[in-house]
Parts: sequence; C-alpha cells; structure tokens
Amino acid sequence: MNPDQILREQLIALLNFGNAHSGIDHIVAGFPEEHFNAIPPNMEYTPWHLLEHIRIAQWDILEFVRNPDHETPPWPEGHWPQKDAKADAATWQKTIDTIKADLQEVQDIVTNPATDLYTDLPHAAGYNILREALLVADHNAFHFGEFAILRQVMLNWPVDRSKSSL
Repeated sequence: MNPDQILREQLIALLNFGNAHSGIDHIVAGFPEEHFNAIPPNMEYTPWHLLEHIRIAQWDILEFVRNPDHETPPWPEGHWPQKDAKADAATWQKTIDTIKADLQEVQDIVTNPATDLYTDLPHAAGYNILREALLVADHNAFHFGEFAILRQVMLNWPVDRSKSSL
C-alpha cells in the first residue's frame, strides 16, 4: 500500500473516533431530553449549545474547503447558538444528524483519490485538505470529550453504560 493511501485510512480512523476517542453516537446515547437545555454547574452553555457549536464549526470548516466564496462566521459569536436558544427533541436530533452528515462529507473528500491532501487550497495559502481534516478531528474530539464530562457532571450517563467505553 502506498503512503498516501495509508495516510487517508488513518485520517478516516481518526475522523471516525474508533481509536482513542468516543464518537457522537456513544456520547449522546440515552441523553435525557429534560437536560438538552440545562446549564451545568459553572458553565455558560447547555449540552445542546455544545453540540450545535460542534455542528457549526465543522460545517464552517467543510464550507471553507468546498467553497472559495465561503465567509466564516465571526468568532466566537458566529460559532455558537444564541445563549437563549433552546432545542426540542427534533432540533436535538437534527443537530446530531447534521454533524454526522457533514462528517461523512469530510470523509468523502479525504477518501476520494482525486483529492490532493497536501497542496494549498486555491483560495487559502497555507491551508490544505490534510490540515482541515485534522482540524475537524481535533475540534470534534476535544468537544466530544467535553460533552462526556458534562454528562458526568450532570449525572445523566445511562446506568448500564460500560465503564470501559468512556
């Protein structure tokens, strides 16, 4: 196997959180609806706000790669929902589904053999697909871990979850 293919496979493994990190399905499994909009102790945002931040940031990175005319929302306010925004079950699920769909699009870009992972994006010197895929993986892993800690603080992990699958 050639080094380029090995790198692509390792990127996909990293993006899928199959190694050292929990993925979104694990961290949101059984999350109680009554806690979607609860603000944990010493926090400024809710679990849904955090998921929505993940969605917005991942979408922004994906659009930056795909669309040379994309305008990144202002930081930080454009990367978070409004503080008073609330989620119902449908909104919660839509956020999760969109995170997963956009993550799949990032993976599709990475696995496409025609994608040049290394050359600067035509519209962004110093930025390439490899960097952006690593940024998605890094950002998601950081905040998925944060979400898992919020669940511990909020005491709402499912009773039957395996301690070994943290």
